[in-house]
Amino acid sequence: MQQTYGFTLIKDQTIPELNARAKLFRHDKSGAELLSVENSDENKAFGISFRTPPADSTGVAHIMEHSVLCGSRKYPVKEPFVELMKGSLNTFLNAMTFPDKTSYPVASQNVKDLYHLIDVYLDAVFYPHITPQIFMQEGWHYELDAPDAPMTFKGVVFNEMKGAYSSPDSLLYRLSQQALFPDTIYGVDSGGDPDDIPNLTYQQFKAFHETYYHPSNAMIFFYGDDDPTERLRYLNDWLSVFDRKPISAAIDLQQRFAAPKQVIHAYDAGEDAELTRKGMITINWLLEEGNDVEKALGWIILNHILVGTAASPLRKALIDSGFGEDITGGGLEYELRQLCFSTGLKGIAPEDGERVEEVILSTLSALAQGGIEPEMIEAAVNTTEFSLREQNTGGFPRGLALMFTALTAWLHGHDPIEPLAFEKPLQAIKARLQSGERYFERLIDDMLLKNPHRVSVLLRPDVELGKQRKAAEEARLAQAKAAMTPADIESVVAQTQELKRMQETPNSPEALATLPMLTLTDLDKNNKIIPSDLMKHGNTDILHHDLFTNGIVYLDLAFDLHTLPQELLPYAPLFGRSLLNMGTETEDFVKLQQRIGCKTGGIWPTLFNSAMAGQHASVARLLLRGKATVAQTDDLLGILRDMLLTVKLDNQERFRQLVLENKARKESSLIPSGSYFAGTRLSAHFHESGWFSEQTNGISSLFFTRQLAEEVERDWPSVLAKLDAIRQIIINRNALLCNVTVDRENWAAVLPKLTRFVETLPAIDAQQAAWTPETLAPNEGLTIPAQVNYVAKGANLYAAGYQHHGSIGVITNYLHTSWLWEKVRVQGGAYGGNCWFDRRSGLFVFSSYRDPNLLGTLENYDLTARFLRELDLSVEELTKSIIGVIGQIDDYMLPDAKGYTSMMWHLLGESDETRQRIRDQVLSTTADDFRKFADALDQVNQRGLVVVMGSPDAIQQANQARGAWLETLKVL
Repeated sequence: MQQTYGFTLIKDQTIPELNARAKLFRHDKSGAELLSVENSDENKAFGISFRTPPADSTGVAHIMEHSVLCGSRKYPVKEPFVELMKGSLNTFLNAMTFPDKTSYPVASQNVKDLYHLIDVYLDAVFYPHITPQIFMQEGWHYELDAPDAPMTFKGVVFNEMKGAYSSPDSLLYRLSQQALFPDTIYGVDSGGDPDDIPNLTYQQFKAFHETYYHPSNAMIFFYGDDDPTERLRYLNDWLSVFDRKPISAAIDLQQRFAAPKQVIHAYDAGEDAELTRKGMITINWLLEEGNDVEKALGWIILNHILVGTAASPLRKALIDSGFGEDITGGGLEYELRQLCFSTGLKGIAPEDGERVEEVILSTLSALAQGGIEPEMIEAAVNTTEFSLREQNTGGFPRGLALMFTALTAWLHGHDPIEPLAFEKPLQAIKARLQSGERYFERLIDDMLLKNPHRVSVLLRPDVELGKQRKAAEEARLAQAKAAMTPADIESVVAQTQELKRMQETPNSPEALATLPMLTLTDLDKNNKIIPSDLMKHGNTDILHHDLFTNGIVYLDLAFDLHTLPQELLPYAPLFGRSLLNMGTETEDFVKLQQRIGCKTGGIWPTLFNSAMAGQHASVARLLLRGKATVAQTDDLLGILRDMLLTVKLDNQERFRQLVLENKARKESSLIPSGSYFAGTRLSAHFHESGWFSEQTNGISSLFFTRQLAEEVERDWPSVLAKLDAIRQIIINRNALLCNVTVDRENWAAVLPKLTRFVETLPAIDAQQAAWTPETLAPNEGLTIPAQVNYVAKGANLYAAGYQHHGSIGVITNYLHTSWLWEKVRVQGGAYGGNCWFDRRSGLFVFSSYRDPNLLGTLENYDLTARFLRELDLSVEELTKSIIGVIGQIDDYMLPDAKGYTSMMWHLLGESDETRQRIRDQVLSTTADDFRKFADALDQVNQRGLVVVMGSPDAIQQANQARGAWLETLKVL
């Protein structure tokens, strides 16, 4: 067998569909396995993963993932991960805990930078400084400032999981998985249950690392255009000091149930929830092992058939039933050892749970017996095949997406290359279908209808649960303190003080100097230019980007929302969805969705909204985004033409369903996305663009949607008239931008088809409507049933006299990764703290995420200006922050993202010269720029407004402390 640098080659396979060559190695001495994928992708990727089966729900795997990145043998700084965030060109940098594994992935377009990242990560996982204090900081500890003070729990993971358990959707997902796998590791929570996390001891924590973080349990992954031989040489230097050892980390199979089961659980519904419409239910099946790639792909396609689109028969049956507001359940879960399928409804009356289950079973039975529509199968197969061939992973590196695909087999001892090569299983499934085999009907019958391993999980609202949890935690703390001797209490106080001292002590220059760093000479001095060519066809702007797209045409139709009267703006997102989900004069929405799936790579609506530099007016566009092979251009344009010109808006029941889905999704996203909602509400005070975002996707939009649900029932003709008015105003080729990304050769064939399409659209005078944003309360407390808070404070720096300079990007990058990270996350216990600046509007915002604090966090925001004035910034720290910002500017983009970004710049009137000037200013940033910026931050302290989304108790206590300064508004 071939051996290179201590590695034995196990398998070598070319994968033409990925234009890649994959090699699987085993390191002879240490037992580590390496999957090395070679291709031409400049966005190189690396990851090291370990099997980390948890024995309980104390969150040991999750806490370990946080803790190993808090200093190591070679890099004895407090948090090397944060130092990499400050000053790397990375296109991805994170760590992830899964139910059965922990992964440490990175990516970069720069080879030198990539290996810097890898070096820090390998030292972190194999030689971490996982001290008791790190365990206390990242996991949990008793916090006690004085013997007579109240004792509390604190820890980053503890508060992160409090936030996760405050979300009913997150809770339902966890309960569903645990109910399906009661006898395996999937029956506990690897992330940690807040009630169980304080049961974890440091000794158990330390033993977990000693057991699982060894090369014999490691799966290492490389991808991209770097030297494949250098990968082996480099890794051998790390691995050759380890000897292979046996590690018991296999995940057992769940034994099958003899009969279906039911689980009923409560969730915190807030203070006065509408009990009759706040339940949630999933029906869940355990399927089969995922090591058969053909069956796994078959389930992926079947999942799309059943619930992948609004027209999918199972999804449609659930929505049409009227029992709930939106679908829930994740559909197919294929990352566990055994596949599982989950679906259900949210917003149900809890007593309707059995009726929802009957809808699901009867629909599946009808599909198995009567057959699935051929058009639905064709659409699902085409959509899946398009996705596999396009390999469009958005902002997530393609290489890391492949790594996680490989791990679905690799983790369980199977060939990791086999899941990457999709051509063979895809053709096998298509051959089965062409032969007339009832392939998907048989899967439904065998693995869903005849499968007794089924669990229904019902969540019931409980208005007392939040209070009970708080009381239980307080009682637990009181009991723990009561059991302590005076010496024990003094020890806890001393540990609290020592932990704070450690957290407040800065890294020494000597420790920081150990970290590998790029220099400014490693950076490109010039921005990358995206090709862009503007032309006019009549009054329609057409923007073309000559980029290689592998035979795919990406098309954006951008309609000007500034032509809409103000009262119609909140309808805009729903109108966009209506174009795809209401049907046309010749096709109902099911047939339309099937046609889209059969003939294109997808069509979807979105809103683009941004301030314009130097103007109070904003850019606001409704986009219809589509993609297809060049050969399918006529099909794509034909579908768009039918949607825009013949959409049927008069289906009251269908629109009511869209409104309820929209409402349910907004309510479900409040807790997971609390920082977004607080920041959007805050930005509405300062610029038209922020107000627009609040009207169309913020808290105001949620309130509007709730009212609209009632209005659809009460006065449908009025609602229909508004929808029709929007259609008549914005579908106008005189206020249209067509944005196309495709290579020049194919553009010659696409352009005449596009211009003929444009000519079919109405042409009317485009008048800009006057918008007058409403005034909101200056400081608000938005209450939600959560155990954590999201705290935002901001002000318009331009109004205070600040003039934009590119150095502000370097400063905010530094503040995020130093001051705010230390004060809000490390010392404050929040999951995150951040700040951002909108250079177009002038808005500067501080924000926190899953934060146990409120007033303390605001105090830290207000101390930021003093921090900058007193900062003794080293050349090395300054350089790191500059590099980090250049990495953000040069972030890797796939062709469609480049075309979209260039369109955005065009709409905002931003030139390549403007962006280059900003880059030049970033590269020339000095320490003096930091000190000068402190004057601007004084304005945030003095004039800044505050929006907090969080628990009613926290907001009430803040008002008691400061005299009712937050106007309280109940959101959920």
